[in-house]
Amino acid sequence: MAESKRDKAANKAAKKEERAAKRSKRKQTRSQMWQAFQMQRKRDKKLIPYMVLAVVGVAVAFFLLGLIWGGEWYMLFLGILVGAVLALWIFTRRLENSMYDQVGDTPGAAGWTLENMKNSVGIAWVTKTGIAANTHMDTIHRVVGNPGVILVGEGNQKRLKPMMSKEHKRVDRLLAGVPIYEVYVGSDEEAGQVPLKKLQRHMLKFPRNYKKNEVYSVSAKVDAMDAVHGGNMAGMPKGPMPQQAQNMAGMNRRMRRMQERRGGK
Repeated sequence: MAESKRDKAANKAAKKEERAAKRSKRKQTRSQMWQAFQMQRKRDKKLIPYMVLAVVGVAVAFFLLGLIWGGEWYMLFLGILVGAVLALWIFTRRLENSMYDQVGDTPGAAGWTLENMKNSVGIAWVTKTGIAANTHMDTIHRVVGNPGVILVGEGNQKRLKPMMSKEHKRVDRLLAGVPIYEVYVGSDEEAGQVPLKKLQRHMLKFPRNYKKNEVYSVSAKVDAMDAVHGGNMAGMPKGPMPQQAQNMAGMNRRMRRMQERRGGK
């Protein structure tokens, strides 16, 4: 009997700690979002007008629809909620674009972008940055996902091509039959390069040749190959992105999760 009471007390204390941790996490998220908003507002003079226009425009449109179909005040309330979600989306998109403009051609920017690709239902990405590099900071990253294996190069395309060819052959020897794609990140779209801003969207355009659970199996085989050959190149810089960009990335992910939760309600 006494033991049962102790168990109940322990469970109650654990639940209390869990609730406190969640409250603390939510508070931290709100604080970071506010900091990101203040930072973006100061350098983006169009942010607030666009956000206000989104809320007011959508609210008015919903109210007018309510006048036609009835329930105008309910529609107004609904319009304000939808407008707020749209305003939040505008904020995250402009923050993201501003962040990409700041990092520009910083070495490691493509690797950081790939690492921030999120998994979702049926979609999986396993990223390993800096699998090959040279003294000029031309770098190749590897992503194993639903399409197969994607090799992403950032830097000078001419110097990258022999490195890319070598890595392509190495992966193909181990994973015969698995599709291997090559992507070069850069601003010259006419030469087949993919701008950093469009990299994540470009990755999603590849065909889905494997299911999510198969992706992890393929990734494990490639990891085994790395283990045999000593893993990443020695001397390859880790985390080359500016601290400000890393902070904004975390805030972007939290804001996207908040949008998803709101959309699911």
